Amino acid sequence: MDSPAEARIDLSAIRHNVALLKAAAGGAALMGAVKADAYGHGLVGASEAIVEGGASRLGTAYVREALALRAAGVTVPILSWIITPGEPLDDALTGDIELSVCDEPMLDEVAEAARRTGRTARMHLQADTGMSRGGAPLAAWPGLLKRAAELQAEGAVEVVGLWSHFACADIPGHPSIDLQLDNFELALKMADPPSHVMRHIANSAAIVSLPRSHYDMVRPGIAMYGLSPIPEQGDFGLRQAMTLTAQIALAKRVPDKSGVSYGHLYVTDGETTLGLVPLGYADGVLRHATGRVEVLAGGRRRAIAGRVCMDQFMIDVGDDPLAAGDEVILFGPGNQGELTLQEWADNLGTITHEIVTRLGARVPRVYER
Repeated sequence: MDSPAEARIDLSAIRHNVALLKAAAGGAALMGAVKADAYGHGLVGASEAIVEGGASRLGTAYVREALALRAAGVTVPILSWIITPGEPLDDALTGDIELSVCDEPMLDEVAEAARRTGRTARMHLQADTGMSRGGAPLAAWPGLLKRAAELQAEGAVEVVGLWSHFACADIPGHPSIDLQLDNFELALKMADPPSHVMRHIANSAAIVSLPRSHYDMVRPGIAMYGLSPIPEQGDFGLRQAMTLTAQIALAKRVPDKSGVSYGHLYVTDGETTLGLVPLGYADGVLRHATGRVEVLAGGRRRAIAGRVCMDQFMIDVGDDPLAAGDEVILFGPGNQGELTLQEWADNLGTITHEIVTRLGARVPRVYER
């Protein structure tokens, strides 16, 4: 181990998860969402496994993420969906990046880039069907369609997709789900798209729970990495891909009633052995993990002892043997007795997405095929 910590990424698990989701989607195509460094799993390495697993397309939040994939030799179609003024649109078009557009000013900016580069911009128009985040409100949708049709007649753009995004697909039975699907149907009816235009709205949760939402393409994110999109309904056969480990940097005996770490929130109950784990909140181990999660060391779960610091935290192993260089597993698939990512999320009152995407650049991703 060149680093004192590493995130081991099981690529076979990612391939398994993508194949499972593709089967669940029936005949719909699959676009793998690889935004935020592939949810912390490493953009290029994870993307290659996602394509190997059966994804025909990839999706990123930002153009710069898509361009990084192109620079790494990834050739499948890529959609970027957060386009702000000043984005490198010329580079996006020359790199064959598809773009999402949800208002007329951005549509015109993309068209200008198409004229400059001589490349027809392939775009997906996004409708806001009830999330009130990205997308054109239904009142503005006809105007966006009209302007897109004008630019398409000119040859500046080609509309290849129509899409939206769920707000509550991970809450089965939420009334907004049917309302959003009805609104999406309305948006599609207004557009009257030809058969080659892809219709897509389904995220991970919708893939496993809402067959009506699959349309022509689905867009899994968190589920590809083996993390359940609806935890209360189980794991759906998904396999967690990431295991976070570290080496003990220091092991030492301390006396009874020793205060540990900032604020002395933890005080030893008798003479004991403490171990220093070289990961902290700068690496993505949330500060409020203090006293709330356990790590696996010496074959047993150990609570974090005292405040999580920027670069390190302590564990108390009592009289058990511990030495510098011993491995600690913070989380993994659970097959060695360690906590899973879902257990971490539950104990910290958050979602797995936040934990994996916070994992910092100091922690190398090590790929296991």
